[in-house]
Amino acid sequence: MTKVLIAEDTPLNMELIIDIFKAMDFIVHEASNGEEAVKMTGEEQYDLIIMDIEMPIMDGITATKLIKSNPAYANVPIVALSAFAMKGDREKFLSQGCDDYISKPIDVLSFMKNMEKYKK
Repeated sequence: MTKVLIAEDTPLNMELIIDIFKAMDFIVHEASNGEEAVKMTGEEQYDLIIMDIEMPIMDGITATKLIKSNPAYANVPIVALSAFAMKGDREKFLSQGCDDYISKPIDVLSFMKNMEKYKK
């Protein structure tokens, strides 16, 4: 089964994302900020990371760069999750190390369809 780490600071968003991944038979771990996500990736190997961009303590872009600097995570997909949905935001997040981008609010069916490609 695919092991996913979700880094998200908003409890309702976290709950929704967890429910979606559990319904899709992913193994789910959660981090409430970027610093926690970086720490967790140093302790365990994940197949996919969902990274909120705006979080306290450490933002998602900083966490993404730190995680991707670890050779064990160089090829692990990190999906940016953000309420920023302005033109050019997708490209900006991809250029900063994320492998994919999903805007909030999450459209459940679209999200599930998009996440299927990461399922092992």
